[in-house]
Amino acid sequence: MFTGIVTAIGTIRQTAADSEGLQLTISCSFPDLQPGESVAVDGACLTVQSLVPGGFTAYVVQTTQERTRIGNYAPGQRVNLERALRAGDRLGGHIVQGHVDGIAEVERVEERAGGRLLDLKVSESVDQVSVLLGSITVDGVSLTVNSKPRPGVVQISLIPFTLQHTTLGERRVGDRVHIEADTIGKYVWSYLQNVKVES
Repeated sequence: MFTGIVTAIGTIRQTAADSEGLQLTISCSFPDLQPGESVAVDGACLTVQSLVPGGFTAYVVQTTQERTRIGNYAPGQRVNLERALRAGDRLGGHIVQGHVDGIAEVERVEERAGGRLLDLKVSESVDQVSVLLGSITVDGVSLTVNSKPRPGVVQISLIPFTLQHTTLGERRVGDRVHIEADTIGKYVWSYLQNVKVES
């Protein structure tokens, strides 16, 4: 489990595809990673396969590639990183599973005093569980739904700290980002759908 608080920005060093998946080599500043540890890479939970000088490798199965844009990663690309939550750690963001629900497209970018607004075109399944001032994860970053300008669009507000310490400051109109909807919202929605079916 994660909290959506990015603690480092890594760089894709190498990609190697085979018939079953994709191996990534990622440079990062984490000093004490261990093989088998979970790391969220742009919000997608990956397992540290092996350690390399100044980074680690992770294997991305086909299912994960289908739900993310990781298959398009190229050497030099920067990615948001977060290590898995430990018992007793501060829950600075919100409950994040590292299970990407899909990809959203940046539809509009607006500069505001003290920050930046991004309108994201999201899937119906994400839209229906996203509520005003609720939580949403974008490329692994815990954020608040600032508004819902219209059906299928979720707006987020990025403060200067987030722009400086994550890759979201690089996002422009037309870019794609990983989205994980609020975990609690997904469970509530699923429960309500089951209640409807039973009644």
